[in-house]
Amino acid sequence: MKGNINQPMNDYDLVVIGGGPGGYVTAIRAAQLGLKTACIDNQKGEHGKAALGGTCLNVGCIPSKALLDSSHQFEFIKKHGGDHGITGNIEIDVSRLQKRKRSVVKNLTQGIAGLFKKNNVDWLKGTATFLSPTEIKFEKDQSSSQRLKPKSIVIASGSLPSEISSLPVDNKYIFDSSGALEFLIAPQKLCVVGAGVIGLELGSVWRRLGSSVTILEALPSFLEASDKDISKEALKILKKQGLAIELNSVVKGTKIVKRGIEVSFVQGGVEKKDLFDKMVVAVGRSPRTDGLELARAGVEKDGNGFIIINEFNQTTATGIYAVGDCVPGPMLAHKASEEGVLVAEHIAGSKGTIKIAHVPWIIYTWPEIAWVGPTEQALLKSGKKIITGKFPFAASGRSHARGETEGFVKIIAEKSSDEILSVHIIGTNASELISEAVTAMEFGASTEDIARTIHGHPTLSESVHEAALAASGRAIHY
Repeated sequence: MKGNINQPMNDYDLVVIGGGPGGYVTAIRAAQLGLKTACIDNQKGEHGKAALGGTCLNVGCIPSKALLDSSHQFEFIKKHGGDHGITGNIEIDVSRLQKRKRSVVKNLTQGIAGLFKKNNVDWLKGTATFLSPTEIKFEKDQSSSQRLKPKSIVIASGSLPSEISSLPVDNKYIFDSSGALEFLIAPQKLCVVGAGVIGLELGSVWRRLGSSVTILEALPSFLEASDKDISKEALKILKKQGLAIELNSVVKGTKIVKRGIEVSFVQGGVEKKDLFDKMVVAVGRSPRTDGLELARAGVEKDGNGFIIINEFNQTTATGIYAVGDCVPGPMLAHKASEEGVLVAEHIAGSKGTIKIAHVPWIIYTWPEIAWVGPTEQALLKSGKKIITGKFPFAASGRSHARGETEGFVKIIAEKSSDEILSVHIIGTNASELISEAVTAMEFGASTEDIARTIHGHPTLSESVHEAALAASGRAIHY
């Protein structure tokens, strides 16, 4: 882009700051609705080249799922191949695995660039800074800047890995979640700090590929956000797989020694030390808003650093919206994307809303974990009268055919109306099965509605059907 900082460009209807799942979806949907749209993004992909997709596509969701899938297939064939008549020596080449991961990422990020071109979205490669509530300074580099004065602005700046001052990331011994995706050799002993979604997924990848993995979690409970039945089952299965999950373990410090990294932690009041080759800090993510100069725009943040929004994702500044990880709510790519659609359509004149309670949560361990809606303990605490239906995958014909029978489906409904309040799944392809639950809840369905819906046989989805039947004591196969 050519121009001088003193010459504002006023012909954009919308400028989106950030090209992740929230930002690029906002931009594409806005362009589809006839708005002249630009997206400012400076994310770097492979070899330092500009790449759309944000953290999710470049160093988050997609590369981690590629590694999870490859490592799962390796472990499954290694452990259970004989049962399927697959014999021979099974080996893993981590460098080729990483090459496949990079190819997946490249294809998808280039795909978004293609979608921008198809929908006439201008991709402005650089950074954005607010000058006022109506103006942005776009910098391509230090010698080239331009004032933009669009009719509307959407902030989709995403998030960054949360840091612990006592565990400084050097990407040699101590890594953040992005660095942990790039190992070319599985560490002999790996310490993961944090037993949340990121910690469990990364820990699972490297355990499958040969690492001895210890996960240190400061909280005394496991997966506190999930239903108690799910967390209990998940802890049992993951420990059985070989993940050493140490709860109530607070890391106090580290020391680099000749043999690796010495980690000091307190577990249940007892001081302990252990030696590892590498450490991964996976204690969550924080909103990324520094450097945007939000105060100049009149955009306010809450006490946790998230941008304050209303039900239409409007900020405290007129004409400025925010979506994704930089606003309150679950830090999930699919939530960010739906917020992007909401905002684009709102700017174009629609007044739709999003039901945050219907956003599904997914953990891509194996078996996978997924849920939508409140936990049983939360519902009981609120005074709700409920009924539950539960069906184990061990009673599913398709699960037996696959050789993967761990886990269950649990449905919770209101006792008086039978309306489904939440669904909790741990098992094979839970990430796919949860969508039926989300759809049902979006339409206010009852367990009877699912019970009377014909499901294909043999399928994993029959377990959702059977759980709905179980809510009224009518399960056929269990």
